[in-house]
Amino acid sequence: MKKQVLISGASFAGLTLAYWLNKFGYGVTVLELGKDLRTGGSPIDVRGEALDIAREMGIFDQIKANEFVHTDEIVGAEDQTLATFAINTLPEYLGDIEIHRGDLVRIIYEAIPKDEVEIIFDNSISTLVQHEDHVEVSFEKGESKTYDLVFGADGTHSIVRKLTFGPEEEFKKFLGVYFAFAGADQIQTGRPGSTGIVYRELGKQAVIYQFQNGVNTILVFRAPKLDWNYRDREQPKRILREYFAGNANWKLPEILDSMLGADDLYFDEACQIQMPVWTKGRIGLIGDAAYAPSFFTGMGTSLAMQGATLLAKQLHANNDHQIAFAKYNELFKPFVEQIQARVTHSLKVQLPETEEELQASLKAWSNNQ
Repeated sequence: MKKQVLISGASFAGLTLAYWLNKFGYGVTVLELGKDLRTGGSPIDVRGEALDIAREMGIFDQIKANEFVHTDEIVGAEDQTLATFAINTLPEYLGDIEIHRGDLVRIIYEAIPKDEVEIIFDNSISTLVQHEDHVEVSFEKGESKTYDLVFGADGTHSIVRKLTFGPEEEFKKFLGVYFAFAGADQIQTGRPGSTGIVYRELGKQAVIYQFQNGVNTILVFRAPKLDWNYRDREQPKRILREYFAGNANWKLPEILDSMLGADDLYFDEACQIQMPVWTKGRIGLIGDAAYAPSFFTGMGTSLAMQGATLLAKQLHANNDHQIAFAKYNELFKPFVEQIQARVTHSLKVQLPETEEELQASLKAWSNNQ
């Protein structure tokens, strides 16, 4: 009889784990809070071992065919061009693939046989009760069910982590940065040849991404820990107004006005999730729920795919899930910690706090033109 597993979260980590566990003979159910796949957001990177995993899954050619090759610019307060670069050609990115987030989610999703894997949208876990030989799960909608194993792939604000390990604040390392993004199709950049236009000043960054089917804007800023509720849709607008209102540089007024009126505004704090272990009993965490590195490292997607694949292969190789869980923690933690440590340098480059750091990072980009 197949072991039954529940995966909470239908993004890169959850879908990759679903693919492999189904391949290895498990009965797989994926639960997603959203009403559909979340396909919005900025382009993401697939790097290193994650590309090898894509080849194993038979999706590398599709990812390569959807590669997002583009030119970006850094601009000054008067909209003057300070540097132009193509990130795909920079030495440290050679061999990596940048792709629209939605394209990659759809590619992995379509690789999963829907007649074998049950995927449920618009629902969430409400309670988890562990027993010696199963986990009892109750849902926001529908009847309770039991599973052999449960996995949280449900992001930085993971409900599985909260129910199993404790409050989010115990594992979250705040990076002193907040960010917001929203669609803004009405903003004109005057730069049809560039996809990303980046404006920076000390502790702040604004980005306009223009694509064939629309324009996204991003605001990033350093700030002390703010008292805010991520479920409050109006509070982020007040915070953005406090930090950006009255700044007439570049296109900041247009971006701010657009965000304040946006229905799709996404606002959050930049953080990492750091945990001593990612498993407990019959429950495990993967992806951002376990080890979010923050988008400043550019490795969130790759870590999600790598961690999910490693965990699935350990479960396939070991009949005892406890041995598989121990191997997953032991083998993957050193790499995760190495990636998370990169954030200090990345923050200095992307959100410099001194004029010296700002000029040094601009010089580095200029040298790559």
